[in-house]
Amino acid sequence: MKVTPFDVYKTYLALKNHFTSENYDYFKYAGKSRASVTSFNKRKDKYFFERCSRKMNDDEVIDYFVSNFVLHDDPQRVWIGEIMQTGEGNYNEWKKRTQSLSYIFSEEIKNVFDEKDFDQMFECKSGSHPQILKEYLKKNLSIETLVILDEILTYSKRYDRILNDMVWQTVSNKIKKYRPFLLNIDIAKFKKILKEKVVK
Repeated sequence: MKVTPFDVYKTYLALKNHFTSENYDYFKYAGKSRASVTSFNKRKDKYFFERCSRKMNDDEVIDYFVSNFVLHDDPQRVWIGEIMQTGEGNYNEWKKRTQSLSYIFSEEIKNVFDEKDFDQMFECKSGSHPQILKEYLKKNLSIETLVILDEILTYSKRYDRILNDMVWQTVSNKIKKYRPFLLNIDIAKFKKILKEKVVK
């Protein structure tokens, strides 16, 4: 469906709130925000939203902003000027990843878990990051793989109880906030891939 520049702006604000606010849920509030046409018309970057409305439909606008929040190390620090500069590249990278999700998951699991003890990868003690988190921070694992592994193994809730530092809290929040956008994935298929790659 074709969107107006103001629609794009409202989607941006709603997704920004979703990824940066503990209490706002994009799905629960159906993407609503308190944006006003008056405030929108005063923005110096209004042309950016106008350009997006010409190039993208409603679903593409959502994916565009989601990609830019999840690909940033810390969604709290994403600002519109950065999206204007790097948004298209992030969106294209994200599309490639999500369109080849099973392949990327398979390759990342193979590379990261090869010759390693599976249980030790998820071992977590107070004050010490688990190896699985370290691999993500080293960019050996994508956020999508972290989300899928959490769907299979539900490790994040345990880490939330054990770890009390900003690094994990940022990643944990990203997992929680991103998960609803990946709900269409076939978990049984990814479980099978995981077993094939890690069970010797």
